[in-house]
Amino acid sequence: MNNRYGRILWLNRLTPVQLLLLFYIAAVAVSTILLALPPSYQEGVSIPFIDLLFTAVSALSITGLSSISIVDTFSTTGIIFLTIILHLGAVGVMAMSTLIWLLFGKKIGLNERRLIMTDQNQTSFEGIVRLIKEIIILILVVEFIFVLVLGTYFSLYYGIPLQEAFFHGYFSTITAISNAGFDLTGASMIPFKNDYFYQLITIFLIIFGAIGFPVLIELKEYILYRRKNKTIFRFTLFFKVTTITFGVLVFIGTIGIYIFDRKDFFQNMIWHEAFFYSLFQSVTTRSGGLATLDVSLLSEANQLFLSFLMFIGASPSSAGGGIRTTTFALLILFIYSYMRGQKHVRIFQREVHEDDIKKAMIITMGAGMFVFASILFVSAIEELTLMQILFEVSSAFGTVGLSMGITVELSVASKIVLMILMFIGRVGVITFLLMFQPKATMSNIHYPKERMIIG
Repeated sequence: MNNRYGRILWLNRLTPVQLLLLFYIAAVAVSTILLALPPSYQEGVSIPFIDLLFTAVSALSITGLSSISIVDTFSTTGIIFLTIILHLGAVGVMAMSTLIWLLFGKKIGLNERRLIMTDQNQTSFEGIVRLIKEIIILILVVEFIFVLVLGTYFSLYYGIPLQEAFFHGYFSTITAISNAGFDLTGASMIPFKNDYFYQLITIFLIIFGAIGFPVLIELKEYILYRRKNKTIFRFTLFFKVTTITFGVLVFIGTIGIYIFDRKDFFQNMIWHEAFFYSLFQSVTTRSGGLATLDVSLLSEANQLFLSFLMFIGASPSSAGGGIRTTTFALLILFIYSYMRGQKHVRIFQREVHEDDIKKAMIITMGAGMFVFASILFVSAIEELTLMQILFEVSSAFGTVGLSMGITVELSVASKIVLMILMFIGRVGVITFLLMFQPKATMSNIHYPKERMIIG
């Protein structure tokens, strides 16, 4: 009884962020156990524990980096377990916990709502449970539709047996919508480099998973609103900034990828081949991880550009990682406002809260330090080029999953560094930093202020 009381007292001392990270660590342990079960492997296959753990973290953080071949290692049962982990990573540990609580008729209390709010990067308790319900329903509906579409397409177009076609359709839908980047071909989507129909569906699913669940919910409300009302629907500032930034990054990414390799990789290509190569790789850097080309064949300038795009990553409250699109947008707006001599950041006739600007600065600086330290550490112990390491580290932090083929060669220490980065990229820099914050702080104490010379 005393031991039980002691455990409860210990948990009560934790902040919501610390408790959330504890849940994620527990989820990593459960995921590792699932993938370690004998039915998960093909006959005669065994892998080291570090690779098993790496795969579990990669799946839960919906990254897609892998030091093993998924199709050659796991059985059908193991692949199904992997998709369950991908679901858990895509919607968040607390969202899935909420679904289980609701199914069992459990009331969602204040503590649970706090955890959900932290997990989903929300700033208010209002409508948090309804948001989770809508996210899960939306994902399941879209998954069901595209499993049918892709299963039928694979069966008719490629002549694959029906059961195998729908299994591939199921896995392709899950890995794209969760922005995971795992594949069953062993060569990502390179075998489908000329299949534009499949590419367009994958692009849609990657964007669906990366643009942010609040954006999707708001878009759904807009469609329903227009059917019932003739008055103007007012989108939130978050929706406007997120969608515009996401679209601009995809556009600039497409143009940039083509320009940096127009005289090399894209030379002598038909326009539509170059366009789809560039578009797909631009979209996949938002956190998708699937690729229609071998990124190691691109120029160093292009690999550096892709690393930058992966560092930004997807939108908040999505299946992606990185510093997030809104963070990048606020940084650009802050710099622009400072150049104009403005004390406040204004956009769409709204003034951005100072706390959000501070968070954007902290996230970017924190992410930059994490990535730099990781590059430095991996460079010191691996005999690889700086570009290969930079690309791999950026991919891990952005939970993208693109690789220049070095993941298998990495030492145990480097894999641990990448796992930490994938974890930080998934939960977010702010959430990770707040893990070290004590429950009670002396925030009301003020000291005399003194100016510093800057710049």
